[in-house]
Amino acid sequence: MKYAIDIIIEKRRDEVIKKMDNVDNMKHWQKGLVAAEHISGTPGEIGAKMRLTYIIGKRKFILIETITKRNFPDEFHGTYSTETMHNIQENYFEDTLEGYTKWISVSEFKPINFPMRAMLFLMPRAFKKQSKTYMIDFKNFVENKVSINNIEI
Repeated sequence: MKYAIDIIIEKRRDEVIKKMDNVDNMKHWQKGLVAAEHISGTPGEIGAKMRLTYIIGKRKFILIETITKRNFPDEFHGTYSTETMHNIQENYFEDTLEGYTKWISVSEFKPINFPMRAMLFLMPRAFKKQSKTYMIDFKNFVENKVSINNIEI
């Protein structure tokens, strides 16, 4: 399943990229993230890998992020893999006429097993909704300095 979502962030692109390109900021806009650990490569560069641990409800899962393209301030791409799903994420950033930033996120989910294929088929809106929620939370973090974890910024 592949889809694109976009959002306007009412800040200049250089400010948006500065927030996006800081691993320490992820806890402010990625719900459930409890740990981000560098595992290989040069941090932040193409080929670098990071282990992202999430706990949502009673469910714990680990994503392995691999940076596949880093061309800030225009784009940042990566893959996010679990034991059951592979996600290809392409992020594009554009200036708007008002001097704000348009963030376009293109996601492609590739299930690895039958239960995940079934989930994608039966609940595609849940994946799109989660993607949009992360984008809204990032927007609120950048524009209003609001952390989803009630951490003072």
